[in-house]
Amino acid sequence: MNTTNDSRPTISSRLDAAAVAVAALLPTAVTAVYFVALSEQPTWMQQTAWAAGKLVQFSFPLAWVLAVQQNLPRMGRRWHAGLGAGAASGMLVLAAMLLVYHVWLGPAGTFDEPAQAMREKLVNMGLDSPARYLAFAGFLSVVHSLLEEYYYRWFVFGQMRRLLPRWPSIAISSLAFAAHHALVLAGFFGWASPLTWLGVAAVAVGGAYWAWLYERTGSLLGPWISHLLVDVAILAIGYELVLV
Repeated sequence: MNTTNDSRPTISSRLDAAAVAVAALLPTAVTAVYFVALSEQPTWMQQTAWAAGKLVQFSFPLAWVLAVQQNLPRMGRRWHAGLGAGAASGMLVLAAMLLVYHVWLGPAGTFDEPAQAMREKLVNMGLDSPARYLAFAGFLSVVHSLLEEYYYRWFVFGQMRRLLPRWPSIAISSLAFAAHHALVLAGFFGWASPLTWLGVAAVAVGGAYWAWLYERTGSLLGPWISHLLVDVAILAIGYELVLV
């Protein structure tokens, strides 16, 4: 943290702390608008709110670093570091998720009721055909996962590390990452369902691992590949639940 001689935070450090607080809360606010508040509104309105919210969210870190901090870090020589760990962890989680779903949760009917809520959301968002779902799933798993890593690990976690020690930064940034997922999971499973909170905990643990891997390697490649593979598993299960 940038401090004066009497250890009080400077204006710059207070501004950075405010920026990272906004960044931590913004995705949950965006999700609350398009996923909750507009859930009964026309498809075009939900799609517009989603697109506009994401544009603001993913533009904010770069705008802050360029316009306020005026210090965009350069890609290091070890940009490919962490690829093996990311791929291995992602494949492990992907296999475990598919196994648990097909062997246990799916046959037990655990997702029968949530699947109806998922179908309704796909209809509301205009994603209820296989072609549109697969196109959107491809975007989410490849592009959106990279944007989330840039947002949560590079900016939210990275900025927190300028202000806080490692483990508080990992914990807070990972809880921020899990927060907007809580709204989505509760929309499908309900706030009282253990599956909602199990899912939130899993997202937080994943975010913590990706933050740790990012700090350890200095590269987003490993966290991104791991995140991408986890998203592939989630979206594959989603496809089977609502479109098969």
